[in-house]
Amino acid sequence: MRTMRARLIRALRVLKRRWRGTRDRGAATAEYAVVLVAATAFGTALFKIVTSQEVRNLLLTILKKGLQLSS
Repeated sequence: MRTMRARLIRALRVLKRRWRGTRDRGAATAEYAVVLVAATAFGTALFKIVTSQEVRNLLLTILKKGLQLSS
């Protein structure tokens, strides 16, 4: 009887460890999703800034000045 109880306790500990491990994996996946959404939002904002008319004019001015200096 004692060995059966020991086996049951051991099996419950193993199940508890496995359950704890799956919970951590889910948290890592959720954190990855949050980081992905934040990176996408940052990339979109950066794209909008770079493709704006003001930035385009500024880059064109810098390029023209650089070409004039090399002549």
